[in-house]
Amino acid sequence: MQQKRRIGQAQKRLKNIPPYLYDWLYASGSLTQQLTRLAHGQFHVQPIQSSFERLTFKDSQWLNMPSSHTSWVREAFLFGCEDEPWVKATSIFPILSLQRKARIFRYLGKRPIGFFLFQRTFPLCERRVIYLSEGWTRQSAYTWHGCKFIVQETFLPTFEQFIQDMSIVRPSNSE
Repeated sequence: MQQKRRIGQAQKRLKNIPPYLYDWLYASGSLTQQLTRLAHGQFHVQPIQSSFERLTFKDSQWLNMPSSHTSWVREAFLFGCEDEPWVKATSIFPILSLQRKARIFRYLGKRPIGFFLFQRTFPLCERRVIYLSEGWTRQSAYTWHGCKFIVQETFLPTFEQFIQDMSIVRPSNSE
């Protein structure tokens, strides 16, 4: 009964996605490029932390990997043309996925993941949208050159206010 209640609440909340944010949550392509266009060329990444962690049960199911599997997790803020961050990004790279071409993701520093992820490629993407305490969030499970990982992007209140003030409803999906 408790699980049905949670599912019902989650479905009800998804129906409450603000119209100005809906297209951003479901946009395809590089969020890095979309935010850069929105901010007229201004964009930067501020890493918060990175660490090795076990996959959560939910993420391990989504990636079809054991939950005991270790992953490299990177958290960063994404900034546009304002002093406050627009997006909190969390990337979850299972260790097995950080091989071959995907090794570059382990050494991103202040570079955005989207710069490498969408460079001459169109990775497979499964998307889910959830609401977290920090705001509306899109979680994307990417398959890139045979490697699977999750990128979670939470749109912060500063971003929501900016797009409302600018009356910008739709991101550009072009690569």
